[in-house]
Amino acid sequence: PRAELVRRLLEYEQMKLASQRLAELPQYGRDFLRAQVYVEQALVPRFPDVHVLDLQSAWRDILKRANLVQHHKISREELSVREHMSIVLRKLQGQRFVEFGDLFDPSRGSQVLVVTFIAMLELAKETLIELTQAEAFAPIYVRLAYTPN
Repeated sequence: PRAELVRRLLEYEQMKLASQRLAELPQYGRDFLRAQVYVEQALVPRFPDVHVLDLQSAWRDILKRANLVQHHKISREELSVREHMSIVLRKLQGQRFVEFGDLFDPSRGSQVLVVTFIAMLELAKETLIELTQAEAFAPIYVRLAYTPN
């Protein structure tokens, strides 16, 4: 009985080692899969279909971008702060108060607006005009400063 038991144990050991070697081998479905790839072998290249509406839309987009990149002609204009200071003083003469926005002429361009604003700052610095506002967000008024005679 002992020899029979040893023979069975050795047989079991061989089967166990064989099953381990089999388990170590890669298996289809468990460790790898076959790849199936379809490669189209067309002789004529296929291009996407383009409709007239797509072309119109693309053309409109190009025109919009072209309008955004327009060139501007810049011309040099001599603007005198002193001259605009005298213009502001003339507008204020004979007036008790003038609203701040009424002293500007937007039709002459942003450069003139900036020079007029700087002129008003210079006049306020030299205490020739006074700027007043009754409360926050209320209109700003400008008047000639009071100078005793």
